[in-house]
Amino acid sequence: MTKKLYDVVALGEVLIDFTQNGKSAQGNGLFEANPGGAPGNVLAMLNNLGKKTSFIGKVGNDQFGLMLKATLEELGIGTENLMLDDEVHTTLALVHTFEDGDRDFSFYRNPGADMMLRADEVQEELIQSTRIFHFGTLSMTHEGVREATKKALDVAKASGAMISFDPNLREPLWKSLDEAKEQVLYGLQYADILKISDNEIQWLTGEEDYTEGVKKIREMKDISLILVSMGKEGSRAYYKDMIVEVKPFLQKNTIETTGAGDTFCANVLNYVLENGLEDLTEEGLKEMLTFANAAASIITTKKGALKVMPTKADVEEFLANNR
Repeated sequence: MTKKLYDVVALGEVLIDFTQNGKSAQGNGLFEANPGGAPGNVLAMLNNLGKKTSFIGKVGNDQFGLMLKATLEELGIGTENLMLDDEVHTTLALVHTFEDGDRDFSFYRNPGADMMLRADEVQEELIQSTRIFHFGTLSMTHEGVREATKKALDVAKASGAMISFDPNLREPLWKSLDEAKEQVLYGLQYADILKISDNEIQWLTGEEDYTEGVKKIREMKDISLILVSMGKEGSRAYYKDMIVEVKPFLQKNTIETTGAGDTFCANVLNYVLENGLEDLTEEGLKEMLTFANAAASIITTKKGALKVMPTKADVEEFLANNR
């Protein structure tokens, strides 16, 4: 059996998030080019917690793609399976932030390099050497990258890795929501850990009540640990017959919520890496959610996410001041 060299390997998108950053002297909106992308954000947080990670995906062989590659390398994230595309440019997202910090996305991705990853470019040995394989659905929107994701899932399952899934639904990127639902349901079949947002679970199951929604998901696949992120309401963990809910840490100085769900997800994965999935306790789950909520709260006070993830010491200090 291959020795597990990595704690978490993630497949998906890294891209540039253009976030609003004031106005120019002429009164035009200024945008800041922040490295982002959900799987990259998750790995960046895990690296800050001392875990060994690597990323599988594709960027353009252009200014932004090379910047993303350099950023991942600076953060200590493995890039041996980050492919460069000479034909297609790096994916860009324009993020419009509302006054309460929530946001809306416009994507420049028709095509974007992240969706050009092919199955034959996925390094199987990398996936075989990880304890957790993490993925989302941006790598399932188009046929080619969907095949790459499915291949990676099969390799991860065969190698005994725990599989973590955050659907991270971005409606504008799908031809139809029916297709999105079909791919989310495909992903669920592989998941040992599912992180899903409040609006995603309602959309997927048609249930307003999250617990009813979780019941429906479990009827499709008995997922060991299901986490529902509820924004301003906090988060919940569903494990065996336990339901644990922890309130959020709301901050006056929240600027935007980009990366909050990814930060939360990474801290959950870190807890699972350290404690396994077998015998989690109510107390342990509460501790996990509290730490994850705190880290997510910190990231809402910063622009971007990938480069500004908190450290363990940052989160501990925050908790000491906000108990």
